[in-house]
Amino acid sequence: MSGPRTYLHGVTCWIDTEQPDPAAAARFYGELFGWTLTEAVPPGAPGSYLIATLDGKDVGAIAPGSTDTAAWNTYVAVDDADATARAVAEAGGTVGSAPTDVGPAGRTATCVDPAGAEFRLWQAGRRLGAQVVSAPGGWNFSDLHTPDRDAALAFYRSVFGWRAVDLAPGGPIMLQVPGYGDHLAATVDPDIHRRQAAAPPGFADVIGGLVLTDLGEPARWQVTFTVADRDNSAATVERLGGQIVTSADDLWSRKALIRDPQGAHFTISQFTPPSTGSNRT
Repeated sequence: MSGPRTYLHGVTCWIDTEQPDPAAAARFYGELFGWTLTEAVPPGAPGSYLIATLDGKDVGAIAPGSTDTAAWNTYVAVDDADATARAVAEAGGTVGSAPTDVGPAGRTATCVDPAGAEFRLWQAGRRLGAQVVSAPGGWNFSDLHTPDRDAALAFYRSVFGWRAVDLAPGGPIMLQVPGYGDHLAATVDPDIHRRQAAAPPGFADVIGGLVLTDLGEPARWQVTFTVADRDNSAATVERLGGQIVTSADDLWSRKALIRDPQGAHFTISQFTPPSTGSNRT
């Protein structure tokens, strides 16, 4: 199937980064991930929004930041941004920026959960969300870092209908939108259930993870990008002026937490399943 990737209500669907110097960020991420950056704001109109693409397909975006702090943002697909913004407030969250149209692209709002993690709503118009995911240079997942699992799950379950599962003993807490795997199978990924036959039941419905933060650590959404080779990408990060904060290997992946030259944090992840894990160091 070759149609566009669409997102059910409650599925994380898009990412962008706000940077003090968008042009410098475009150079950094363009070389690191192989992105092509194209201005989406019409000539003469105020502002800037650089759409990142791989092979002509949307990956994410870079925008000017309103402060000196750079950060990555995660968007959640919704059927009705206004109704969902009301649900956020009713569940104890905050609507920092009311729903507004972004031209024909869609309708968005900025929200903050009760623990302080900011996220954004996306009611798709012409821009449906990321069209390249889980491929080298593309977005892999966004994970919620929060100090209180139960409080976070109560909030997001109320707003988006999320379900939390422990798919593997001792593994991360996974967030699911029930039926999302079937949606992918019926649209852009007919092979998903066969391909994930060895994965825990329900893995195709996973839309992110939940990580418990240490005491005093701020709640936030953390983005992860897929890379072909963690070490090569890490070397590129350092050559371009970024920093490797931490790195770690596990049974399925090799990861590194990165700080970009303007201060935004993100994770890179190389998929290394056990069958190919013998080449890991």
